[in-house]
Amino acid sequence: MAQIFPKWANQTPLALGAVAAAFGLAAAGFASYYFSPEYTDVGYQPKQPVPYSHALHAGELGLDCRFCHASVELSPIASVPATEVCMNCHHIVKRDSPVLAAIQKSASSGEPMRWVRVHKVPEYAYFDHSAHLAAGVGCASCHGPIHQMDVVRQVEPLSMAWCLECHRNPDNHLRALGEITDMDWQPPANQAELAARFKQDRALSPPEDCSGCHH
Repeated sequence: MAQIFPKWANQTPLALGAVAAAFGLAAAGFASYYFSPEYTDVGYQPKQPVPYSHALHAGELGLDCRFCHASVELSPIASVPATEVCMNCHHIVKRDSPVLAAIQKSASSGEPMRWVRVHKVPEYAYFDHSAHLAAGVGCASCHGPIHQMDVVRQVEPLSMAWCLECHRNPDNHLRALGEITDMDWQPPANQAELAARFKQDRALSPPEDCSGCHH
């Protein structure tokens, strides 16, 4: 009896299986990148109600981060400055600038400014600014070169993998406590020696288990 299908048809299931496997790997790779914080969050740069330039205030003028984010060393939350903080300077400096109209309206009405939050970990994760600053982790380690940004953008993914990478090896992020807001800080040649001392003196043991961030 003559064969209905040619011999090469016997390879069809194998070929289809190989194509399906390749498609599955490609789909997994696509999803792992394009649905990850590295793609969805890094570069996020929302428009703010007032065009506040960190490059001017923190960079050119040299304002310390804590001038505006006053609670960052004491609270889990860095907080954004109240309108009164802005008016401490701007009731004199550039008081007639139209750019400051929204700030002046907020000051006169008592209605707080609605700044758009840029950096945020998911609700199911816990992050404490004060604990990280007390450990000697500087602002730039998470927020990047803020002092060079006219418009703040997110430069790190703030993902679990990214956090764990630092918790497992924090040495290059640990510095003297007086340098935590130095945005130009770079690890010195003896950073490994300094980090070892910091970890001992500050009793640092960054958690790597789930309960460290998921309370």
